[in-house]
Amino acid sequence: MTAIEANADGLIGPTHNYAGLAFGNLASERNFGSVSNPRAAALEGLAKMRRVAGLGLPQFVLPPHERPDVAFLERLGWPPTQPYAGEAHVAAAWSASAMWAANAATVTPSPDSGDGRVHLTPANLLTQLHRSLESGQTRRALQALLPDPVRFAVGEPLPAHPAFADEGAANHVRLCAEGGGPGVEIFVWGRTAGDWDGRFPARQTLEASTALARRHGSRRPVFARQARRAIEAGAFHNDVVCVGTGPCLLHHEAAFEDTAAVHDAIRRAADGLFDPVFLVVPESELSLADAVASYLFNSQLLQPPDEDRLVLLCPAEVAETPAAHAVAEALAAGNGPIGRVEFVDVRQSMRNGGGPACLRLRLALTPDELAATNPAQRLTPELDRALTAWVEARYRDRLSPADLGDPALIEEGRAALDALTRLLGLGGDFYPFQRT
Repeated sequence: MTAIEANADGLIGPTHNYAGLAFGNLASERNFGSVSNPRAAALEGLAKMRRVAGLGLPQFVLPPHERPDVAFLERLGWPPTQPYAGEAHVAAAWSASAMWAANAATVTPSPDSGDGRVHLTPANLLTQLHRSLESGQTRRALQALLPDPVRFAVGEPLPAHPAFADEGAANHVRLCAEGGGPGVEIFVWGRTAGDWDGRFPARQTLEASTALARRHGSRRPVFARQARRAIEAGAFHNDVVCVGTGPCLLHHEAAFEDTAAVHDAIRRAADGLFDPVFLVVPESELSLADAVASYLFNSQLLQPPDEDRLVLLCPAEVAETPAAHAVAEALAAGNGPIGRVEFVDVRQSMRNGGGPACLRLRLALTPDELAATNPAQRLTPELDRALTAWVEARYRDRLSPADLGDPALIEEGRAALDALTRLLGLGGDFYPFQRT
């Protein structure tokens, strides 16, 4: 059966700000305290979705979360309107980080799962406080997008314990001959339970990755250790140094602790199904520092349905980093799997450490599965125009961490999200404030 890779992007929320919450994320730390532009951020995200849809790929919209997380603040004894005065937990309650849908869940497509359904496990994201608040509402959003339990299984997150730290699809890659056929799932981990003394946290454990493979009934899992020095260089997720689609895996030379062993394991898992293609960028051509600064490997690697080669959709920062730009152009210059390179501006997200691939969750879907999704969340020209008008009317064009706690911002956000539930067919009780 044929299948196509759909993308579900997180719509950037009205409280997008630079509070510097993500330790180990160099861009987040570097831009701490800067003034953000939520309106521009959301419009940039919509423009990227429009580009992907324009290539003929199904594009869906995942809604932002309600912020602040009022229940979280109240459990800590804070009123929702507590002004931000440097307390990280107050800023955490206001974070718009659910925009990075690559961390929403780990996805096993139906050809690779034990029961023939698409399996999704929302990530617990417990390594960072602000992200640990997301999993419940993320599960609700995924169930709204994929409502048919016959075809989709949206499970509970893994236990919220450091032994099972899970960051979702940002540490997961699927390779295959074609979308509807069987594939190989690569689960990338940075540490084992209780074993890490690095400068920056390793956010994915081996125990979490193996648990995900068991829960999903993954038929051909490969477990690959992310290189310690990549994490120390700021590659807090594997998708900062690696991306793959179809039979093609593109990664930096320093992405894995033992590259030869990872390649061999993938070849063995793919034996009889397809021949993997490995595109390895040597450090002599692109330093780890430039890889992290440009987010070359956080590009989207896309297979348009009417083309025989891949499109590499890069952040604009790649074009502005000479070494990364040279590598990207070289990848498309020959007769390899990548046919062309395109660039997209997601600077507001990039300043918080999230490139094009961070903003999307990939879903390999058969025609029947695609037909069973929530049609109101699929980006059409009509929905694109409605969402653009919604953002332009309701989002601020300036927000600093000092603005967090503004009662007017709470009311603005709730009014915006209430209207959004009607645009995306989410019902009148989707958000916590709608149920109280």
